[in-house]
Amino acid sequence: MKTTLILMLIGALVGVIAASLIVPPALAWYTAPGGLPQGAQIQAVVQIPEVIRYATGRLLHGQLIGGGIGAAIGLIAGLFVTMRPRPVVIAPPHRTTTA
Repeated sequence: MKTTLILMLIGALVGVIAASLIVPPALAWYTAPGGLPQGAQIQAVVQIPEVIRYATGRLLHGQLIGGGIGAAIGLIAGLFVTMRPRPVVIAPPHRTTTA
């Protein structure tokens, strides 16, 4: 039980770290406008607090998903590590008595 819990926590931590590395480039790719000629400038007025709120919200959401996936993988690994095979019981040979 303890080993499974430790593996779950390690998996969740690795998932959060992986999401912290994966989500920001994915957000940049997802929000970049496409179809513009090379070197064209986009003129836009944005609400900086809204942009920050959106980006941090998506990052935290990605970290939550990454942590959940990592914890699930840790649970599966912990179950496989701690699962012991059932002992094979060999019945003694049956003796017949003749009288």
